[in-house]
Amino acid sequence: MYYLGIDLGGTNIAVGVVDDSYQIIARAKRKTRIPCDEGLIDDLAAAAREAVENAGISMDDVPWVGVGCPGTVNRATGIVEYANNLYLNNFHLRDLLQEKLGRPVIIENDANAAAYGEYKAGALKGSDNAIAITLGTGVGGGIIIHGQVYSGSNFAGGELGHSVIVCGGASCTCGRKGCWEAYSSATALIRMTREAMAAHADKKDTPIWEITGGSFDTVDGRTAFDAMRKGDPLGKEVVDKYLSYLACGVANCINVFQPDILCIGGGISNEGENLLAPLRELVKKETYNTNGSKQTQICRAQLGNDAGIIGAALLGE
Repeated sequence: MYYLGIDLGGTNIAVGVVDDSYQIIARAKRKTRIPCDEGLIDDLAAAAREAVENAGISMDDVPWVGVGCPGTVNRATGIVEYANNLYLNNFHLRDLLQEKLGRPVIIENDANAAAYGEYKAGALKGSDNAIAITLGTGVGGGIIIHGQVYSGSNFAGGELGHSVIVCGGASCTCGRKGCWEAYSSATALIRMTREAMAAHADKKDTPIWEITGGSFDTVDGRTAFDAMRKGDPLGKEVVDKYLSYLACGVANCINVFQPDILCIGGGISNEGENLLAPLRELVKKETYNTNGSKQTQICRAQLGNDAGIIGAALLGE
């Protein structure tokens, strides 16, 4: 059995053919043309056909095509109701792609698809109640309850990154203020690092300035961690501040859902135990069920960028 999964992102369209051991055996990729319109369907279809050809199979060999898409995705109607980063409103993605490929199409929110991928083949495997958090440009969240993706009554549930952790706080791209995403995304960490450097511009002989070559433009999600490893107190200050916000959001997730496992993915998760060990200690202080017989396991996601492809491919199971 072969499955076909599409991860539609704001930068790239990533497609994979997945076998019955949940391994990606062939791939294809396209740039996402922003703003999206019906030309998007041509790009999705072309990438899907290329991946199938690379796998040495035909489109008739896949029972369905799964697509993970950002935004409010109505799985029942197949409509992308709103995806601000793609400039899509009430876009009939499922029907248009079905017509182009001649195969059934299932669509789902991209973070939910990634969570489902981790549930089927990654860090969340074997747990019926779990959460996957992705730290990237934003904070993506996918919730698994009793083995099913939780989408809410209007298919916009699970937007954990848009829970407010600082009332009236930093502006979020959603138009609100104080969202977890505005404090715990990679974008937020870069902002915090630049702000700290600007506040200590008189100390340019320190590791954080050396790492960046003295430029704000070269700051990325690794900068503060790299500076901390070199013994820079400013780097540690930024990391500690970032971790406090991340822990607040993670603790909120645990207090509401009490999952067996919560995994963290995205580029920042590459810090491994440098991120997770202090995070666990901070979360432990903020969770309600501290004396329970079983605590939520906090771990690193296993599938990386493949989670969205694998999860989308398996949506019909």
